Amino acid sequence: MTRRWKSGARLAGGIALAAALNGCITVKAPDKPIDVNLNVNISQQVVVRLASDVQQMIQKNPQAFPPAPTRP
Repeated sequence: MTRRWKSGARLAGGIALAAALNGCITVKAPDKPIDVNLNVNISQQVVVRLASDVQQMIQKNPQAFPPAPTRP
């Protein structure tokens, strides 16, 4: 078989398949509007670890390092 004959056979098969499926596929607009609900919750946690010598410095000088404000 030649290359041209094979490509022609594939094309004919594709056309026959498309013709057979012509009545099976329908495209219709939905009855109700499409509702996209995007509830996104983004939270971030920052973890700070202090070296022991820095922790000791904070304990020795509490006026230089005031405590962080608390959340209500």
